[in-house]
Amino acid sequence: MTDIRKLFIANRAEIALRIVRSARRLGIATVVPWHAQDRHGPALAEADETVQVFGEPPVSAWLDAAAMIRAALDSGCDALHPGYGFLSENAGFARAVAAAGLVFVGPDAAAIELMGDKISARKFALAHDVPVTPSADEADDPATFAERARAVGFPLLIKGAAGGGGKGMQIVRDGAALADAIAVARSESQRYFGDGRLFAERYVERPRHIEVQVFGDRQGHVIHLGERECSIQRRFQKLIEETPAPGLAGGLRDRICSAAVRLAQAAGYVNAGTVECIVSPDGEFFFLEMNTRLQVEHPVTEMVTGLDLVELQLRIAQGEPLPLAQADVRWHGHAIECRLLAEDADAGFVPDTGRVRLLRVPQGPGLRFDGGVTEGAPVTAAFDSMLAKLVTHGATRELALSRARQALADTVMLGVTLNADFLSRVLQHPAFAAGETDTGFIERHRDALKPAALSDAERRLLLAVAARALHEPAARPLSLPHAAMGAWRN
Repeated sequence: MTDIRKLFIANRAEIALRIVRSARRLGIATVVPWHAQDRHGPALAEADETVQVFGEPPVSAWLDAAAMIRAALDSGCDALHPGYGFLSENAGFARAVAAAGLVFVGPDAAAIELMGDKISARKFALAHDVPVTPSADEADDPATFAERARAVGFPLLIKGAAGGGGKGMQIVRDGAALADAIAVARSESQRYFGDGRLFAERYVERPRHIEVQVFGDRQGHVIHLGERECSIQRRFQKLIEETPAPGLAGGLRDRICSAAVRLAQAAGYVNAGTVECIVSPDGEFFFLEMNTRLQVEHPVTEMVTGLDLVELQLRIAQGEPLPLAQADVRWHGHAIECRLLAEDADAGFVPDTGRVRLLRVPQGPGLRFDGGVTEGAPVTAAFDSMLAKLVTHGATRELALSRARQALADTVMLGVTLNADFLSRVLQHPAFAAGETDTGFIERHRDALKPAALSDAERRLLLAVAARALHEPAARPLSLPHAAMGAWRN
């Protein structure tokens, strides 16, 4: 057993704040890094200490493994939490953290290497009776890769072995486009991951994206905390997640969750991980990949289980056993998460930048707002476009959905284009309400998800309301006797 006394959080924005709050409840001090272009992050106000990091472009600061470890050691930390993204699934980083004498809050480097590489993970899954789609691995014989990919059958999905987040992925529907798709996938994979290795797999039309949250401890116990539906995506990146997955047959759910636990157990997996699958319209499921880290969408699992997943991570990292067995896990109600992004969804999901002039966060029962930006803060192109996550919970899916719709309507951000209106239109679509989702939902319903045109009068009215909100008198300090009058205004 190793007590963590001081934790370095090698991340930023909402996930850094999320980790700070869980650590504080456990009596663990925290250190959060910041870059000159990111000095307004809300985590900085709540962390016990902050440390400046350097890099150009700014994102490189969080990708500098040596600098992160050095900052953690110089701050007197005894553990490091990578959050998600950046270095969280870098086996070399996990190994270097451990070599420096720090506790890495995540799986061992060996597990990251095994499951982080899509090709080795697929072979491992197949060896442990977890189904995978028919595929061809370029490494088996590079000269015949295209020929073997054709033999798998179209449509095909060309993927980078070290890819993720939709990068290095190309859908190919006929042989004429295969050579170009391979070239593009290789270029993107090399650019984003420094690894141009590829494989091809059968592309399942209209698949659902289902993932299972698993946890393992150093005593050899592995449990799952249920599945999440992550099918609402654009460009292979998730926008809306929920749990439980609507309309998923109980038998199929059990098979998917059992396969996830079997896979993690066989890998000797420790800490938090997510086994991702695709489910075909006829009810077949196939292993997709394993994310060896905490997921962006973990709050929906927390809402239905009542568990703090970051707390579980920290306790397991200290060597504690899981505090509950599989039979002890209980699920209550339904939860939905919407990712609030700085982008113009109606202009092809183009990222937006600017300064947050006004921010109004929704309030209400069954509502959680995990924000990574504050009023007055700049939103630049230096980092990912996700600014916050809006999570709602209810006894039923209908109640969670109703609360999500209302919360999106109550979310106000001026100065930066937010995708809240687009998300609201997705939630209001009859097919979504009926649970009829798959990864092609947004593209298939593209026309129905377009906004209604505003009249000139409506546009002028909205601009007037926005201008008035920016100059709200109540926001200015009042001197006596006016301050003594309370909230009432003449």
